[in-house]
Amino acid sequence: MNADSETLHERANRRPSETVAGYLSAIAIFVALIGVAWHPLRLILPSLAIALVAAGMAGPGRRLPLAAVLISAVCLFFGFTIAVVTSHPLW
Repeated sequence: MNADSETLHERANRRPSETVAGYLSAIAIFVALIGVAWHPLRLILPSLAIALVAAGMAGPGRRLPLAAVLISAVCLFFGFTIAVVTSHPLW
C-alpha cells in the first residue's frame, strides 16, 4: 500500500463529528484573530468556548482543534493586553 491510499483510507473512515470540529476550529481561529483588534472580551471568549467544544468533538490526535484552543488563548492574552495599554474597552 502506498501513502496516497492510506490517506484516502483515513479520510474515508473519518467521522462526521471530526469534520465539523475542523470547521468549528477554523471559525474559532478567525474570530479570535479578529477579536484581538476589536472587543476582545466579546469575541475571543466565545471563540475559546467554540475551540474547546471542537477539541472535545475531534478526539485524540487531531492538531487543528488543539491549535484553535492555543491560538484563542494567546489572542485572549494579547487582546486584553492591547486593550488595557491603549485604554480601549474590553466589552
